Amino acid sequence: MSNSSSLNEFLLLAFADTQELQLLHFSLFLGIYLAALLGNGLIITAVACDHHLHTPMYFFLLNLSVLDLSFISTTVPKSMANSLWDTRAISYLGCAAQVFLFVFLLGGEYSLLTVMAYDRYVAICKPLHYGTIMGTRACVQMAAAAWASGFLNAVLHTGNTFSIPLCQGNVVYQFFCEIPQILKLSCSDSCLREVGLIVVTACLDFGCFIFIVLSYVQIFTAVLRIPSEQGRHKAFSMCLPHLAVVSLFVSTSFFAYLKPPSISSPAVDLVVAVLYSVVPPTVNPLIYSMRNKELKDALRKVSAGYVGLGMAELEKAVVNISTTLDFIQNATADASQIYKWK
Repeated sequence: MSNSSSLNEFLLLAFADTQELQLLHFSLFLGIYLAALLGNGLIITAVACDHHLHTPMYFFLLNLSVLDLSFISTTVPKSMANSLWDTRAISYLGCAAQVFLFVFLLGGEYSLLTVMAYDRYVAICKPLHYGTIMGTRACVQMAAAAWASGFLNAVLHTGNTFSIPLCQGNVVYQFFCEIPQILKLSCSDSCLREVGLIVVTACLDFGCFIFIVLSYVQIFTAVLRIPSEQGRHKAFSMCLPHLAVVSLFVSTSFFAYLKPPSISSPAVDLVVAVLYSVVPPTVNPLIYSMRNKELKDALRKVSAGYVGLGMAELEKAVVNISTTLDFIQNATADASQIYKWK
């Protein structure tokens, strides 16, 4: 019987037992993580640098990319390090920090997706009032509210979870510190307060989900009334990427936390956790850039700028090398002349 006050570390679930499979896991997660870094980093750079993308939709997309980048960085690097060094340990404070950041970023992303649904609703259903409703100040306030809601959610859940006495060991059956898995280590009736808080949070999340659904009912009703096919196509192009991201995020998250206990097992929980914590941050940039001409053009400019900068640096390096070689050649010639003179 162990107590939470005496715990110094937790043991996370390993992806594999052999060193070869652990290295394979490290390689796969490294590729996924680099893809997420590249995709979200390009979107952040493109939106920040291209003044054509300084609109409410792309402002929220920039915030989403920052959240995605932070979200995947909370869990994947630690899992890769554990596989590389053949360990399962995470410190008590490290686990608490991981839970806090995970809940903070997860809640912030869900709130931001709700705000983005409202942005699409105003753009399609109230286009004449869009500039007034979605002004700069309003956008900043809504984005700040999304981040603040995630922060408040994380403070409540993390404080509650780690104030519960743990007496069922220190093995967490997940590749990162997840609240439901930590609650399984608690004493019999001590986790009821956190379970109640989870139920309240789930109800609020369900309210956000209903808001998103009702927004898209209004959006599709308005789009189908647009007389021109080109107008309908443009409207759908604006909304479908966000709808795809919401569907991926909600379906994987809801299945992770609402799946029947009969199909729950460490292996299934592991796969589901990867689906909702690793896949969305990686594919979101691809979804948003797939049918978005403005974003594609901005990404091309950013990529061309990096290539051009790289070529300029390469040319400078070649010039410096040539200058150095000329200097060495002249010095050698002078030395030869001096030697002959002597």
